[in-house]
Amino acid sequence: MACTLCPRGCGADRASRPGFCGLGEDMRIARIAPHLWEEPPISGQNGTGAVFFSGCTLRCVYCQNAEISHHNAGRVFSPAELSDALKRLTDLGVHTISLITATPFIPRILDTLELWRPPLPLVWNTSGYETVETLRMLDGVIDVYLPDLKHFSSRAGRLCAGAPDYFEYASAALREMCRQTGPAVYGEDGIMRRGVLVRHLILPGFTAESMKLLTWIRDTLPAGTPVSLMRQYTPCNDVAVPGLDRKVSEKEYRRVRDHMLALELPGFLQEPDSADVDFIPVFNRESSFV
Repeated sequence: MACTLCPRGCGADRASRPGFCGLGEDMRIARIAPHLWEEPPISGQNGTGAVFFSGCTLRCVYCQNAEISHHNAGRVFSPAELSDALKRLTDLGVHTISLITATPFIPRILDTLELWRPPLPLVWNTSGYETVETLRMLDGVIDVYLPDLKHFSSRAGRLCAGAPDYFEYASAALREMCRQTGPAVYGEDGIMRRGVLVRHLILPGFTAESMKLLTWIRDTLPAGTPVSLMRQYTPCNDVAVPGLDRKVSEKEYRRVRDHMLALELPGFLQEPDSADVDFIPVFNRESSFV
């Protein structure tokens, strides 16, 4: 069957050859474990049960998880095996279950949830580069969407992610996510039960992009949609894009933060010590799987 799950629309028959994402149709996963470092409504005190899927539909030159997104490190899981792993995560007391960069495996994930659905909010942690048609497969399945909103201009999308049409797809995707979930709903413990929480990572030299994206969120998404403004950018690879070989400066961060505050967007600001390789998870080791 020709794959059209992501905006690449590569048309690969992934039963016989990899798609643009580099993956066949079987789920490949690089880490299944509690993760403590997401936003408070996702991780809470005990963490989110994070399932890091291998591969990616983008080609971000600055990716901190390149080991799994570009090189597809990981292990093959059947729906039954993933179902058992989700049960183990739930037994550990996590607050939510996060499915991370899982778009290439939506059919297998739906099969998994037919076997057993965790009694916890299901979080779709995504790059934002999604089609509305594919997201509609998740309507009524996913409780919380945690999308990135990375780039505004086609130039930035092309340079940084190999996707000049990034904003075209991501902007439509975020509107669809908000339509599905409605306004954010929180439990007494502060954990998000339903809703959309938009993430944006500030990149060095791209603060104008950040400000345009924040303005778009204010003008387009439902009032009260929370935003997580991240300053954790850490140059990990030999990045060919000029300026991405350094961390975000304090001046750059303040400029974007002040714009977010002026727009009166609710949400979260990240601590400065988050820009460190120590916060990058360990993938595809024995200790990476519950």
